[in-house]
Amino acid sequence: MPVQVKMKLCAVLGALTLSWSFPLHASAEAPSQGVPPDCLLMNLSPYSALQGLDISTASQTIAHFDVEIADNNRTREQGLMCRPALGEKQGMLFEFQDVSERTFWMQNTLIGLDIIYIGPDGRIVSIQKDAKPLDRTPLPSEGVASGVLEIDAGLSVKLGLKPGDVVIHPFFHRP
Repeated sequence: MPVQVKMKLCAVLGALTLSWSFPLHASAEAPSQGVPPDCLLMNLSPYSALQGLDISTASQTIAHFDVEIADNNRTREQGLMCRPALGEKQGMLFEFQDVSERTFWMQNTLIGLDIIYIGPDGRIVSIQKDAKPLDRTPLPSEGVASGVLEIDAGLSVKLGLKPGDVVIHPFFHRP
């Protein structure tokens, strides 16, 4: 079977599988607006193997996450769009090669998130808490950031995360 035919077949089967796995009505598992059409053809394969990431205060480690890395334009643009769930101790780390004010939004994102903006030194700059699924409202960093960590909505409050806490991951602590 030619590669192009295989790719189209995989896309169709993936779309069918995805459409069967998401309820298209209002429920606790899915947003009331249903699954966006863009999600039916989106590749939801992990971008990377999971990597460990810790968050600490001046005196102690307060959280550990296993994170997927989004480190190129394609993966950063898609992020967690169309993913049906995120484990409590999992997240996605967006790595940028420049330092700039950042703005994220929740278009095509089916799960609520806390969006944590991180400076190049690993310090948390700001946290956008409880970002609503499918919302297109811009969520700014309120300062310059080179990284962004997305975790389950409400988890930053539960863990007591705040600006100034330090994210420990090789991306922020390079020689």
